[in-house]
Amino acid sequence: MKKLVTLALLLSGASVMAQQKDPVGIRAIGTPPNPKVQVSWNRYYDYKGLLDIMQRIVKAYPNLAKLETIGKSQQGRDLYVLTITDMKSGKPDTQKPAFWTDGNIHSNELQGSEMALYAAWYLTENHASNAFIKELLRDKAFYFAPTINPDAREDFIYNANTANTPRSGMLPIDDDGDGLVDEDNFDDLDGDGEITMMRRKSPYGRLKTNPEDPRMLIPVKPGEQGEYEMLGYEGLDNDGDGQINEDRPGSYDPNRDWAWNWQPDYIQGGAYKYPFSLPEPRAIMEWVMKHPNIAGAQSYHNFSGMFLRGPGAAEDDIHYDREDVQVYDYLGQTGEKMIPSYKYGAIHKILYTVYGGEIDWFALGRGIFMFSNELWTSYLYFNKKGESNELRNAPNTEPYDFDRLLLHGDAFVEWKPFKHPQYGDIEIGGFKKNYIRNHPGFILETDGHRNAAFTIFHANQMPKIEVKEVEKQDLGNGLTQITATITNSRVIPTHSSFDVKNKINLPDYVTLKGAQVVSGLQMSNPDGGGMGYGGPSPAFESYREQKLNPDKLEVANIPGLGYVRLRWIVKGNPSNWNIEVNSQKGGVVTASGNFEKKK
Repeated sequence: MKKLVTLALLLSGASVMAQQKDPVGIRAIGTPPNPKVQVSWNRYYDYKGLLDIMQRIVKAYPNLAKLETIGKSQQGRDLYVLTITDMKSGKPDTQKPAFWTDGNIHSNELQGSEMALYAAWYLTENHASNAFIKELLRDKAFYFAPTINPDAREDFIYNANTANTPRSGMLPIDDDGDGLVDEDNFDDLDGDGEITMMRRKSPYGRLKTNPEDPRMLIPVKPGEQGEYEMLGYEGLDNDGDGQINEDRPGSYDPNRDWAWNWQPDYIQGGAYKYPFSLPEPRAIMEWVMKHPNIAGAQSYHNFSGMFLRGPGAAEDDIHYDREDVQVYDYLGQTGEKMIPSYKYGAIHKILYTVYGGEIDWFALGRGIFMFSNELWTSYLYFNKKGESNELRNAPNTEPYDFDRLLLHGDAFVEWKPFKHPQYGDIEIGGFKKNYIRNHPGFILETDGHRNAAFTIFHANQMPKIEVKEVEKQDLGNGLTQITATITNSRVIPTHSSFDVKNKINLPDYVTLKGAQVVSGLQMSNPDGGGMGYGGPSPAFESYREQKLNPDKLEVANIPGLGYVRLRWIVKGNPSNWNIEVNSQKGGVVTASGNFEKKK
C-alpha cells in the first residue's frame, strides 16, 4: 500500500508555475495570474451575489463554464449548478468522471457557498497557466451547487437571527402544535439587526462576570454568590402561551431528508415527512440520477474542522468494506496534512449519529466517494487546540480573546439595559450571528483555498482510464488473439466495493471495434499478477469467457491503481486495433493503434 500511496502522491502533484509579473508587481505564488473575474473572497454573498459570480465566470470562460438550473426551492428560487470542464476536449462533461460539490444545505452555514465558488473560480482562472489544472479539466468535470438552501440563506443574511438559525429551510411548520405556524420567532428587541442573549441580575443566578473580560459570564464556584441568570435569545411571548421563541420558521433538517437509512422525526430529529419530501434535496437527487458519471463528491458544512465520511449511523459500518475505507483513509489522511487542525473520520464516530443524511445516499445509494467538510474550527483562533483552558477546567475564553485582540470588538454587541414585558429589567448583548460558526473575513480566503485544494485533490483521484499493452498473436486457422490491459492510474476505482456487490451502476464496457470477434474473455484469476502494471505471468492467468456480445466485454470494476486484462479471439489478421472503454464513473476512453508499427 505504501508504494501505491507514493505513486498517487506523484500523480496528484501540480506543475510549478513560473513567476509572472503584473503591471504593479509580482504575483504571489498560489494565486491566479491576472484574474478575469475579480471577487472579494473575504466576505459573504447573498443569493444575487452568488449568481452574479457564477454568471461572470461563464461570461469570462465560455469554453470552461456553463450554468443551468436544476429545480426550484420551496419559495421558488432557482437552484443553480455551475459546470466547469474543458468543453473543447472533444468529450462532453457527461463522458468524463465528474465531481459534485454543494454547500449551504444548512442555511446558517454560509461559507460553504463561497468555498464552492472559490474552487470553481480557481480552476477557471488557472486553466491557461497551470499544466496540472489544464490536464484536470481536460479529463474531469466539476459540478458546483453553491447553495442548496437559498431561501433560508436569504433569511439568515437579511433577517435577525442567531449563529445557529435558521438551520432549516423556510417551509412553514407548526412547531408547538397550537394550530398556528411560525408565530413566535425571535424578536430584535433593541432593533440593531442582531439576535443576541438576554440576561438578568438575580441573587439566585449561578453566573458572574469574568473579571478579565466583563462581557463574559462564567459559573460561580460552590458556595459563591451568583450575579446573573441567562434567559435565552432575544424574544417575546408573541402568542401568549407562556413560552418565548418556540415556533420559528422551519424546524426540519434538509440533511435528514435523504433516502438511505431514513428515519422518522421521533427517531431522527429534523426528518420531515418521507425521503425526498423537500423540494431541494429532491431536485438534487433527480439531477444526480441523470449524471451517473459523478464519481466523487463534497458537501461543505460548518463547524468543527473535520473531513467526514460515512456512515452516519453505526449499523451501516458493515457497508463500508475494507477496500472502500482504504480509499477514504488515503484521501482523508492527506486532507489532514492539507488543513492543519482538521480531523478525519466517520460521521457517527467523531461527530454524532445521522440518519437520512446526504453523504450516505451519495456513497451507498449511488456508489460515490463523498466527504462532508465541517468548515472552520475554534482551533484556528490562535492556531492551537485550546489545551490550556481544558487543563485548568476553565470556560473557553478564546472567542472573546480573539474578538478583542484581532477583531477589536467587531463581533460583539455590548450589553445594554432593556425593559422586557415578561422578564422585567434585563440586559441584552452577546456575539453577532456571523461569528463563532462562520469564518472571520481574513481567514475565510485562507481556509477556502485549503478546502478547495482538498476538493481538487479528491477530484484528481477519480478514475483515469488508459488502454495499454495491446498485443496480438496468430492462433492459426484464420484466427488471431488480441490482448489488452486497461489501467486505472488513480486511487478511486470505477466502482466502489459496495457498488460492485449491489450493482448500483452499470458495469464498465470495453469494446473491440472494427473486428469480427469470435470470443471475448477477461482475466478471472486476480492472484495471477496481483495489482499493478507489471502484468501477470501468462502461466498463471485464467480467463472467463463472455459468450453474449463478446466484442463488448462487461467489466465489473477497474480497481484503483490497478488494471484488468482482456482478450478477444477474432477472425483474420488485423493490422490495426480500436478499443473503446465506456465507464460511467471512469469516462469514455477511445484508443487505436497499428500492430505493425508497435515499438
